[in-house]
Amino acid sequence: MDVKYINPFMTAVKNVFKTMLQMDVQFGKPHVKTEEGASHDVSGIIGLSGDVVGAVIVSFPRLAATRIASAFAGMDLSESDDDFADAIGELANMISGNAKKDFDGLRVFISTPSVVIGSNHLIRNTKVTPRLVIPCTCPGGSFVVEVGMKASGNAQNQEQEAAVAVG
Repeated sequence: MDVKYINPFMTAVKNVFKTMLQMDVQFGKPHVKTEEGASHDVSGIIGLSGDVVGAVIVSFPRLAATRIASAFAGMDLSESDDDFADAIGELANMISGNAKKDFDGLRVFISTPSVVIGSNHLIRNTKVTPRLVIPCTCPGGSFVVEVGMKASGNAQNQEQEAAVAVG
């Protein structure tokens, strides 16, 4: 994965949390994820398609997810509330949507969010598109944003066509 696509996600996390939650976010050192399992118990997942393929996963420990979802919704939520999953999914959606606008020259489409809640859930795509993990900390707790994406055949074909047109 090209690391130039990490900064848009970090900027998006900072902007979404500041605007929607009035929370500042600090980042740890990004690293490549080597295992397939989810980082935490609550994950909002967005698929990427178009000129890239892959996924964005925003994964929270249960307590952080509850605090952050409650702050986002403006009311106390628990895991059993429908609004809890909606809030987690919408945060993942907003982060992905904000990041994709900074992918100059690429057509990127995002899926509707999926939310998975449970210990040790498995998200498989690490071997095809290794994920870069961005550790995040805010007043609501710690969480990670995992980004795994690579150029699709569409992007490679467009690059080859552009090279032929220029050359």
